[in-house]
Amino acid sequence: MSRVHDFVAIGLGPFNLGLACLTEPLRESDGLDGMFLEARDGFDWHPGMLLDDATLQVPFLADLVTMADPTSRWSFLNYLKQSGNLYQFYIRESFYPLRREYDDYCRWAAERLDSVRFGQRVTDVEHDGTSYVVHSGSGETFRARRLVLGIGTTPRVPDALRALVGEPGVTHSADYLAHKADLQQQESITIVGSGQSAAEVYHDLLSEAPDHDYTLTWLTRSPRFFPMEYTKLTLEMTSPEYGAYHRSLPIETRDRLAREQRHLFKGISADLVDAIFDLHYQQRVTGDGPRTTLITNTEVRGARRDGDVSELDLFHGESGEAFGLRTRGLVLATGYASTAPSFLDGVRDRIRLDERGRYDVAGDYSVDVSGGEIFVQNAEEHTHSLLAPNLGMGPYRNSVIIAALLGREVHPVEKRIAVQTFGVPDHLRSVVEEVAQQPSRDQEAVR
Repeated sequence: MSRVHDFVAIGLGPFNLGLACLTEPLRESDGLDGMFLEARDGFDWHPGMLLDDATLQVPFLADLVTMADPTSRWSFLNYLKQSGNLYQFYIRESFYPLRREYDDYCRWAAERLDSVRFGQRVTDVEHDGTSYVVHSGSGETFRARRLVLGIGTTPRVPDALRALVGEPGVTHSADYLAHKADLQQQESITIVGSGQSAAEVYHDLLSEAPDHDYTLTWLTRSPRFFPMEYTKLTLEMTSPEYGAYHRSLPIETRDRLAREQRHLFKGISADLVDAIFDLHYQQRVTGDGPRTTLITNTEVRGARRDGDVSELDLFHGESGEAFGLRTRGLVLATGYASTAPSFLDGVRDRIRLDERGRYDVAGDYSVDVSGGEIFVQNAEEHTHSLLAPNLGMGPYRNSVIIAALLGREVHPVEKRIAVQTFGVPDHLRSVVEEVAQQPSRDQEAVR
């Protein structure tokens, strides 16, 4: 019989990589035996959006480990020290690492961890009555008592645009850099979306527009180009207590909040919004002005191909007008979605789902019917809210998962960090109950 690991983690994005870093010293101290399987041949984080000047939207403290264990040798600061860039980062005086820099940091860590196995594409998982059996396309089999799913999200394409997927000149922003040169050969390029990725693609294409001969259009159904809200009390919503509060709400309320809160973590950085305007102004002053159109409140309701042209059926939400657009290049910056992988089909009966077919994620991030056997990373936005994709909350989630694996808190798990209270405060709830128990004036009059 093959070796039975304490857990097998499937997928190696930043969150499972952080788990690998945090559990690495626990192999010796606690005998915690984990294996991390990744389908790719090496670490690669959003390669299609590694623009030269793009930065993270969170400070360097939101690395793989620091918020759980500031003494870890896998910190971003130690990476800088080992790579000889610590003083340059210090002199740069910016908390926000370049995205390429963060990708290199993650690769630095992944290549030094003995528990990571690349080139292991999981094909199916089953349970033999005592442990999970994970089969890889390489022919290898891994057995474990628990699973941690960190396969990440996949590019999302709205139904109205699905007919264009795979057509020449059409790409999702996830693959932007691989198709950038081809896009710039087109006479017209349209970007659909309103978040950071859409803004970065637009700014990149706009900055190089004078060297090419394309017109540029940016469409969003949002009423404006929303900047990401970054005030301190809003940032407190990435807190343990907000996650617990959000998870306690009715499913209808949580889903409504998911729509309403998108600009809190999927908006555009304010600096980039300003840079886009400044670039417009610069090109207007130094040349004939940018050949570009920005349109808000516009929904794509249908799409088709006419030869090598994409035709979009559009609807303006405020004016109520229907109109159309023809474009040769099209970038779908329409976000990402979490989906249950097909390799879990063999253990579906062991997974807990909500009434809408999504993972029913518990407070410790487990999703199995028994509890404490199958954990998820960044697949719980519908239960834990905007904490799910936040890089800074990754170490917190891993601290919780490690505590569930070992039955004790290795890294202190914060219970409360926010100034504000979410929901009804306990001391005021008791006052309300006291008032409810007191007789009203009408009741006193009857007496």
